[in-house]
Amino acid sequence: MIDWALDFVFAAIALSMLICGWRLLRGPEMPDRLLALDTLYINIVALVIVLGMRWRTDSLFEAALIVALLGFVSTVALGRYLSRGDVIE
Repeated sequence: MIDWALDFVFAAIALSMLICGWRLLRGPEMPDRLLALDTLYINIVALVIVLGMRWRTDSLFEAALIVALLGFVSTVALGRYLSRGDVIE
């Protein structure tokens, strides 16, 4: 039963990543693209966690944490750049 659930979750995450990629490419404005990129990072973290559960390894959870931290920092940096024009004051 858990294998079927992981397959379903994997398909749902893949569909969500596809939709976020479409919004990233076709977003009407830059804030829409920034939100799509942030959501894509969240989906990547979820995908890495699901793969860690599927392969029964703990090392992928650490990789998911690193991806989450990099995604957060890049979203904040891009948001500051869009609102102020520079990242560092």
